[in-house]
Amino acid sequence: MTDSGESNGLARQIGDLREEGEDLHALLATLAATDWQRPTTFKGWTVWDVVAHLHFSDHMGVTTIAGSDAFKALMKDMRDSALSLTAYTRRWLGDLSGPELHARWRGLFLELCERLAAADPEVRLTWPGPGMKPRMFATARQMETWAHAWEIYDLLGTPRTHGDRIRNIVEIGVRTFGWSFSNRGLDVPDDPPYLALTAPSGSLWTYNEPTADSRITGSAVAFCQVVTQVRNVADTELEVSGATARRWMAIAQCFAGPPEEPPPAGTRAPNMAH
Repeated sequence: MTDSGESNGLARQIGDLREEGEDLHALLATLAATDWQRPTTFKGWTVWDVVAHLHFSDHMGVTTIAGSDAFKALMKDMRDSALSLTAYTRRWLGDLSGPELHARWRGLFLELCERLAAADPEVRLTWPGPGMKPRMFATARQMETWAHAWEIYDLLGTPRTHGDRIRNIVEIGVRTFGWSFSNRGLDVPDDPPYLALTAPSGSLWTYNEPTADSRITGSAVAFCQVVTQVRNVADTELEVSGATARRWMAIAQCFAGPPEEPPPAGTRAPNMAH
């Protein structure tokens, strides 16, 4: 029997994912043809590379929904190619222009949302690392879409607005407190810091037990930027106090994969919108 709570949560999460995609679609529609080959501050990737990465990740999602065997075959082909993910994606897409890539990304993104909506909410999808139920998978896709869009906003110098759907990303960040340490082979501190974050709507979101010596306060957007490694914490207005909080914010990583380093302070544009 399907849990109605999980099913309803999946529907809400897919709605949030769709809205994230619509925001990116509207941003991409403003690009000039020459913008697609401009390098961003993220590893020197061009705008084309950023969208191609999101598109291929959505392709991986559609593939795993189709079945575990299909997904494993795709992963084997990637390994056998001996190419980096970026190089494999470039080969997969060929010489698509920016506008062609935009159209292809949008079509597959919408297909992914439809396939997630039709998936059994209780069945875990195969993925690199732990499998995920569709609801968590949709959350992860929202997080990655939101995070990589910053590279384009930063490049264009376009102010960004946010809705309270970023709470999904905040909660990924909160849940991956321990992962940020264990993924680096570090002992996980016993007491996660207290968080008091101001939502885009002005609401206050709090997590963990209040303590006098370990807390993080400020913008929920800024917290999301730090845990997705869009910004160095020093380039945000977050107030971080206590040794555990400072250690976490220096290495926070809410996405899967080997440990990644946040951008050095001052190398990404300052937070433009809360």
